[in-house]
Amino acid sequence: YSTDFEVHRNWLAITHNLPLSQWYYEATSEWTLDYPPFFAWFEYALSHIAKYFDPQMLVVENLNYTSRATIFFQRLSVIFTDTLFIYAVHECCRCINGKRAAKDILEKPTFILAVLLLWNFGLLIVDHIHFQYNGFLFGLMLLSVARLCQKRYLEGALLFAVLLHFKHIYMYVAPAYGIYLLRSYCFTANNADGSLKWRSFSFLHVTLLGLIVCLVSALSLGPFLVLGQLPQVISRLFPFKRGLCHAYWAPNFWALYNAMDKALTILGLKCNFLDSTKIPKASMTGGLVQEFQHTVLPSVTPLATLICTFIAILPSVFCLWFKPQGPRGFLQCLVLCALSSFMFGWHVHEKAILLAILPLSLLSIQRAKDAGIYLILTTTGHFSLFPLLFTPPELPIKILLMLLFTVYSFSSLKSLFRREKYLLNWLETIYLIQLVPLEIFCEIVFPLTPWKQHFPFVPLLLTSVYCALGITYSWLKLYVSVLTERTSVRQKAE
Repeated sequence: YSTDFEVHRNWLAITHNLPLSQWYYEATSEWTLDYPPFFAWFEYALSHIAKYFDPQMLVVENLNYTSRATIFFQRLSVIFTDTLFIYAVHECCRCINGKRAAKDILEKPTFILAVLLLWNFGLLIVDHIHFQYNGFLFGLMLLSVARLCQKRYLEGALLFAVLLHFKHIYMYVAPAYGIYLLRSYCFTANNADGSLKWRSFSFLHVTLLGLIVCLVSALSLGPFLVLGQLPQVISRLFPFKRGLCHAYWAPNFWALYNAMDKALTILGLKCNFLDSTKIPKASMTGGLVQEFQHTVLPSVTPLATLICTFIAILPSVFCLWFKPQGPRGFLQCLVLCALSSFMFGWHVHEKAILLAILPLSLLSIQRAKDAGIYLILTTTGHFSLFPLLFTPPELPIKILLMLLFTVYSFSSLKSLFRREKYLLNWLETIYLIQLVPLEIFCEIVFPLTPWKQHFPFVPLLLTSVYCALGITYSWLKLYVSVLTERTSVRQKAE
């Protein structure tokens, strides 16, 4: 079973048995509570149902405890909470312009969007095979997006504020929410050229947004502030000592950076430029979650990743402020913020790619260019999740599920944009096809070679680096597409 079963079992036990003052201090298990308080209260609520399935799962000292009843309850709780995700998808489909002609309901944009979201391969394996609670969290995010598209700004702001206190990874997209709410809700009118009408600024609207943020934060963090434990909570939420990369490198810029450092190290040893006795073995490829130093390239600090992330999201936020383009502009900024944070963030998990893939689904049914970017990002991003399912029985399951989703994605979007000759160019097509021999080598060929014993990290490294190329390309192509679109809109306006 995935280690996340034990993670959440431990959190159930902590919140059920221990007083609030010990939740963020308890460390019997290595899987300490490191999510915001609202998620802790969510585990607390689940624990009062879990006791009717198997009370032993709620004993803190029962490390790595598993039983059929425990697994059944955890699986059932994920399925039940996914009802929020289903409702959010329904609300997002209501926001889509369905005027595009379609001979069949299967070709309608709303139907395609519903399938792309509800049948998303990444979310399916991460939640229902690997095991996590991302479904209802993404439900909150998509519901907040839908409310903003419906111009129900306060509801959208409230939902996103609540979401941040469930899982702080959504801070990645907070700049998009902040700028869009300030631009569209706090300024109530624009000039004829689309620029801000400063006299339309509403202090009442700003105050209402501020009250929402303050009240939700007070409800979440207030008890720990009173207990004098806020620094401890923050240290758990932002554990910088875990290192730049996860045990399996997320396919981002730092995976390419690490691979380059490794290649330069090998070259330096071959040419006798480096002393082998002074180089730590498996410093980045030991499969451990820890801090490490690069050998040739400069080592990366949390501050450096923060600066890189800030620079990466700045153009998208700039475009949203000066050339908003309504909900579409907001969605573009949200996806770019998610991708930029994924590309340059500190200790990013591979699963974080879903934070960009799911909202990009809403854009993919609107323009052919966005559909092409979506196909590259989803295929590459979903393939990068394969290492999460590493047992032999899971191999045919993950291949079949991804194949079904990928075939549907390509066929449905191609039918939607049938006037376009190609959604992908020949180079993009070749890149995606090469995922097939990569999977064959990593899953079938490599385990049969003697290299497996000495270099077990090689399949993960190859998967991470190859997928990082595709995700980086998608990020750059989306940025170019957005900037080009905004420039053309401005030229037409002039």
